[in-house]
Amino acid sequence: MGDAVRVLGVDACPGGWVAVALSDGRFDGARFGTGLRALLGGAGHGEAADDARVVAVDIPLGLLGTGWRRADADAAALLGRLRGSVFRVPPRAVWQEEGYEAANRRCRELTGAGLSRQSWGLAAKLREANACLADAGGDRLREVHPEVSFRALAGGRPLSYRKKSWSGQMTRRSLLEDAGIVLPGDLGDAGAVPPDDVLDAAAAAWSADRIARGRARSLPDPPQPGDGGRPIAIWY
Repeated sequence: MGDAVRVLGVDACPGGWVAVALSDGRFDGARFGTGLRALLGGAGHGEAADDARVVAVDIPLGLLGTGWRRADADAAALLGRLRGSVFRVPPRAVWQEEGYEAANRRCRELTGAGLSRQSWGLAAKLREANACLADAGGDRLREVHPEVSFRALAGGRPLSYRKKSWSGQMTRRSLLEDAGIVLPGDLGDAGAVPPDDVLDAAAAAWSADRIARGRARSLPDPPQPGDGGRPIAIWY
């Protein structure tokens, strides 16, 4: 038998990041880390993230010099009534500003539209993830969006409830279980993370497994060329 296909799904959460590992599509550990780089150094049962063929992260990876990313527009169109979970990612220069007011002005100068405070709230983690992307090289680190993944898990059907609701969380957990991903009651230090973030990390791991097996799709298809020629896409 060949080696197991190990992948990692990572989601930003309060205070840091949460990761869910899969081996051959089955749960293989969960972990919390305050920094993404440190978290990628070990995942699930103490095994190194280097063992993971694909690491799927729920954060924008890849920025443009000008204009808006097509991936975000395509994901919002796909999600319909849940499109509010997708935010438009402005050009790189906006994220290089030190504060919200300056970033908002810069965004208006470059795109003609402002930047929401909610989007700017992800600035630190977006910068952190893209620094890891630059260090990683290749295409092992991929961008995902859990709501896009959950829609795919549901056979392309839109989900009726938002992820923070009881019904929304139970629906998402059932979809993961139907796909063979059973999350245990004891997640160790990851058990202190909000449930919706754990579910999002698991959905990211499901997409990572599809990427590793060559079964994933992307938004847009084909991916949009980004700075330095690296393609920009949301995978699922």
